[in-house]
Amino acid sequence: MKRTRIVAGVLIAAVLGLGPSTASVAFAQASPSAPAEAAMPAAPAAPGERPLRPLTNDIAERVQACTLCHGPQGRATPQGYFPRLAGKPSGYLFNQLQAFRDGRRHHALMAGLLRNMSDDYLREIAGYFAALDVPYPAPVPSGLGTEQQARAERLVTQGDPSRRVPACTACHGPSMAGRQPAIPGLLGLPRDYLVGQLGAWRNGLRRAHAPDCMADVARALSPDDVAVVATWLAARPAGAHPEPPSSAPLPVACGGLAP
Repeated sequence: MKRTRIVAGVLIAAVLGLGPSTASVAFAQASPSAPAEAAMPAAPAAPGERPLRPLTNDIAERVQACTLCHGPQGRATPQGYFPRLAGKPSGYLFNQLQAFRDGRRHHALMAGLLRNMSDDYLREIAGYFAALDVPYPAPVPSGLGTEQQARAERLVTQGDPSRRVPACTACHGPSMAGRQPAIPGLLGLPRDYLVGQLGAWRNGLRRAHAPDCMADVARALSPDDVAVVATWLAARPAGAHPEPPSSAPLPVACGGLAP
C-alpha cells in the first residue's frame, strides 16, 4: 500500500510540476480516500521558484497520473503503445481497470497503481474518460500492398467463417467505433498497440471474463493476419462515437459485457 501511494504520488507530482519533496502531499490530495473538502493548500514557494498551486482533488486532477502515459485528456501518445482512453465506453474501461488490478492483464505499473482501488473508484475513473470528447489525430498511411489491403478489409468486414472468425464490425460496429456499454472502438489506436494486444490474447497474457471471445478470435488468426489487420485499422480515420446498446445477439459469446 505504502509503495503504491509513493509511486502514484511521484507520478502526479511530475504531472503537476511539483518537486519530489511534495510528492506525498500530491498523493494525499489525489487519493480517492481523501475528502474533497480537505484539499491541502500549496506550500510557499522558495525564492526563485514558481509558486505551487493548491490541489483541488477533483477527478480531473486525480487522473493526471493516467495522462502521463496515455496523453493529455487520455488522447493517446505517438510512442505507439499507450492506447487512447478518451471516449471509450465506460463499461469497457472499467473492465480493463479491473483486469489490470486483478491480474487478467499484466502491466506492473498499472497493477501497482490500481491494486488498492475499489470497484466504485474504478467506475469513477472509467466514467471520467468515457465522457471526454476530444479530436483524434490524423491516421498515418498503412503502406500495405493491394492484396494485403484486401485481406485485411475482408477480415474486418466479413470475417472468415471457415476459421470461425467473425467480422470485427459484427461486434465493434459498422464504423468500428465500439458499442455501449462495454465494446471498445478499434480506430484511433496505434498499430503496435493493436498487434501487442492481439498477440497477448493469442499467448494467454491477456484474458477477459469467460467466455473469452477475443482470445478465441486471436488464436484463429495467423501472425500475418494480425499484422495486416492492425496496420489497416491504424490507417483508418477515427472520430465516430460508440453506438448505443443493441439487443441483437453477438456472433460469439463474450464475457464481461455487462455495464
